[in-house]
This record gives sequence, C-alpha cells and structure tokens, in this order.
Amino acid sequence: MAKTKFTIISLFPEALEPYLNSSMLYKAQKAGIIEVTYVNLRDFGIGAHKSVDDTPYGGGDGMLLRCEPAFAAIESVKNKDPDAKIILPTPVGQIWNQALARSFAEVSSDNSHDSWNSDFEASADRNQRAQQNDPESVNSNEEKSSSTISTRHYVIFCPHYEGYDERIMSLVDYPVSLGNYVLTGGELPALIIIDSITRLLPGVLGGKTSAEIESFSDGDNLEYPQYTKPAEFRGMKVPEVLLSGHHAKIDQWRREQSLKRRTERGVDDDLGIV
Repeated sequence: MAKTKFTIISLFPEALEPYLNSSMLYKAQKAGIIEVTYVNLRDFGIGAHKSVDDTPYGGGDGMLLRCEPAFAAIESVKNKDPDAKIILPTPVGQIWNQALARSFAEVSSDNSHDSWNSDFEASADRNQRAQQNDPESVNSNEEKSSSTISTRHYVIFCPHYEGYDERIMSLVDYPVSLGNYVLTGGELPALIIIDSITRLLPGVLGGKTSAEIESFSDGDNLEYPQYTKPAEFRGMKVPEVLLSGHHAKIDQWRREQSLKRRTERGVDDDLGIV
C-alpha cells in the first residue's frame, strides 16, 4: 500500500502539531499510513529579521508574502522530491469537496482534479492498472524509488497576511478553496485537507465501509439519521424500524431518510447548499 506524505510549509507549524498528533491522525502516522513533516517558512526569510512579507505594489492595506521565501521553501522540498505536488489554500481555488478528497486519497476512479493536472491522474491510473492486471509489475514497482511509486507526496503551502505575491501560483499544482469565506491563514485549511484525505485511506477508520456509507460519499448524498442506546431518552425514541431486525425495511427507511435530508437541505453544485 502506498504511503501518503504531507509536508506543511507554514509560519506557525506549532499550531498544527497538536491536532495532527491526536486521535486518528496520530494512529495513521504511527501505523505508517501517512507521514507528516513541517517546514518553517520563517527559516527562509530575508535579512537579519527573516522577513517574509512586504507592502503590495500599487498600494493597498496589509502585507503580502514575498516570492523569495515562498519559492525557497517550496523548492527545498521539490529538490528532494520532484514528484511532490503543491497545494495552496486560496479563495480563488477549486472548492474542496468529498469527491476531491477521495480522488487525492486515490480510493476511487474520480477524475475531479483532471482539470488541474492530467499527468498526475494518468500516473495514478497507470499504477492502479498495473496492480490489477500485472502482478509482476507490482513486484517491479516495489523495487523502484519510493518517492515515485510507493509514496504520494502533497505539499501544502499555508499563506498568511493579506495574501501572497501572485507569482507564487506558478509553483502550485492544486489551488484549493474551502468555501466563500476568508481565514487568517492557511493552517486550518491544511488541517481539513489532511484530515479529509487521511480518513479515507485503508486502515485508518475502524470499519471497512466507514468511509463509504456517509454524507457526500456518493456525490451530494446525506447520511441517514443514526441512533444508539438507550432506545428512549428524555421522551425521544429510536424509530421502531431500527429495532425490528428487518434488514430490508431498515435499508428502505435509511434510503428514504437520506433522500429526505437532501431534499430538505437543498444542494448547490458550487456551495453545497442553497
């Protein structure tokens, strides 16, 4: 199984570590399913004060990340792993959704990021075909460099301040947006991207179908309501059908409830809601 590696370039790596070293993400690292490394952007700052920002040409409020530190930090990773793919959280990026998370985890044949990098998708497809149809090629692949075959490497560059010099985009493979709102930096998006990919990787969640039967696992579906013990709590009862043991009726009820939730919520292709 391929390992997924995440490198986070940030001015505040200490803000990321507590979450990534907790719960399922910690277990995924301990099991060798993912690897997380950090690059401090400040280490590539300019001058005695390690400056990474400056005022924008043309005027305006705020500061922008400069090219030099950003390029140096990204290239320090790319020099070691030329196949690493750069992700930039940015309002102008493609909206991140479950289909994209599945595609980046390579757990489906989804082609959602073809529009970004067709070569990357083609490479993943070749690897998948080799594993399905050519056992000898699997053995051959295992002998090759781990950076090109056995490890997927995503580098998440976390912007800060008012924004970034547009020339940094020339290094970016995947500009990603979490939605139509703005945060103070790219650290929260980085956590969300890593979490949403990692939980889909084989061996991370407990059940074999845990990531298959849930909201957005199939387009814009919403998961049906679920209940556990006790059967009655403060006058609120578990639906009788779930206590019946009749699996066909339970499946039908779940499908109906899932459709009802989707209809009541409403779904918009871009924003996820209306």
